[in-house]
Amino acid sequence: MAKKESKPTPKAKPRVHKELQGLDITIDQFGEIKANMNIDKLNEFLDKNVDDKKLAERDDYDDMKKGKKKKKK
Repeated sequence: MAKKESKPTPKAKPRVHKELQGLDITIDQFGEIKANMNIDKLNEFLDKNVDDKKLAERDDYDDMKKGKKKKKK
């Protein structure tokens, strides 16, 4: 009995935030990240929308997120 041939399914594009519409990131054979968007713009978006888990334990983390400077005693 012959095996059924499976049809290749087209890759569906993942949902992304409206600020990142059209973003395409790939990793080449050398492990280098290739993106079709400016890395600085990506970093700015991540800084604004993603909490930093390592800094969340600090007492002044909320002030840093809001842009306030901590007063020195």
